[in-house]
Amino acid sequence: MAQKADSFDLGRLMLSSGEAGSVDLNVPVDPLAFGGQAYTAGDGKVETRLDVSRTTGAGFALRLRFGLRLSGPCMRCLGDAGAPAAVDVREVHQPADDDENLVSEYLDENDLDLRSWVRDALVLALPVQIVCGEECRGLCPICGANLNEDPTHEHEREPDPRWAKLSELKLDG
Repeated sequence: MAQKADSFDLGRLMLSSGEAGSVDLNVPVDPLAFGGQAYTAGDGKVETRLDVSRTTGAGFALRLRFGLRLSGPCMRCLGDAGAPAAVDVREVHQPADDDENLVSEYLDENDLDLRSWVRDALVLALPVQIVCGEECRGLCPICGANLNEDPTHEHEREPDPRWAKLSELKLDG
């Protein structure tokens, strides 16, 4: 069973240099605002798998994996998108090196900020448009009807404006 955690103390794994360990954690996921719309992750938490490898000195190599479904509106038809997201991200933390790219912003001493890492990784994994399916036809631009529900939906075409003056002709007879 996964533990609930906003953060995780890597010291609890008691890893020596070269050792590795894994832990399953339930991490809270805050609602996301994306494209002006609100999206939520299931019951507000996600089960994650955290793999930790201890490197030389005070360093760590970290891997975080999780999958979830986001609830919120499809950007084409406004129905529930139910967008799946699969995330597999890595972080390296080597504070002894002078390279700032090797210091994880999610790690403070041994305390790993899981909530922030999950949020950032999820946002980066999302597509540009969250849709209910790639085949989503969206809404009719004229009347707003859902084109997924009525694929044969049509409107009478507007007359060609080049012929508009002909409608003013009055024919006797």
